[in-house]
Amino acid sequence: MASYEFLAGSYDALTADVGYSRWADYIEGHFARLKKPVRTVLDLCCGTGSLTYELSCRGYEMTGADLSADMLSIAEEKCRDLPVRPRFFQEAMEDLALPYGVDACVCCLDSVNYVLKPQKLQRAFRKVYEVLAPGGLFLFDADTPEKLESMDGQVFLDETEDEFCVWRGEYSSKRRVCSFWMDIFQREGQVWRRGGELHEEYAYTMDELEEYLKQAGFVRIRRYGELKRRTPKEGEQRIFFTAVKGE
Repeated sequence: MASYEFLAGSYDALTADVGYSRWADYIEGHFARLKKPVRTVLDLCCGTGSLTYELSCRGYEMTGADLSADMLSIAEEKCRDLPVRPRFFQEAMEDLALPYGVDACVCCLDSVNYVLKPQKLQRAFRKVYEVLAPGGLFLFDADTPEKLESMDGQVFLDETEDEFCVWRGEYSSKRRVCSFWMDIFQREGQVWRRGGELHEEYAYTMDELEEYLKQAGFVRIRRYGELKRRTPKEGEQRIFFTAVKGE
């Protein structure tokens, strides 16, 4: 089963603690530091559109792109009653092809780690560069190799009244990939429906990610701690990057 084909229906309930408002606050803080105003934003790997919705409510003209049709279907329904509805496209990150320049692109919740081949991520960064208007901002976060390695052999449990998800991590140092095997149960009336999914994340080093940004043409590349506007501290497990397309 493709990733998010079964999980899509439970994703919002199981990630209710993410705090998208706080993420949007953080993103807007970086927008405010740009030399140009931000009006149009691409939410790359937008998933079920929670961040897309939050930023749209704050007045940004939003576009969402994701590979999962199931996630996009939920995103479109979530944003259906907004005064200015976001546009959604089903596209892989490395095949991004939008016909206009946006002021900013955000790619959140370790989505870059889901690109398992470095060549594809390098291509994805080039595509983001092409989509941005001159002076546009690219902001994303990534799980560190240390975080993914620490998940080897770990078992995690998420549950709500109508969803139950147990997942375990297996890290392969040879592949540099952490695999997450998920068993998901969804309540339908008096019956529980069971499904399974495999999710995988590639352990990119932060230096590799910075090099890919440079190769794509980005300048003013900066690293930050998790939802912080300071340099990362040793041991932080999620690192944020910002980079700018040259004027």
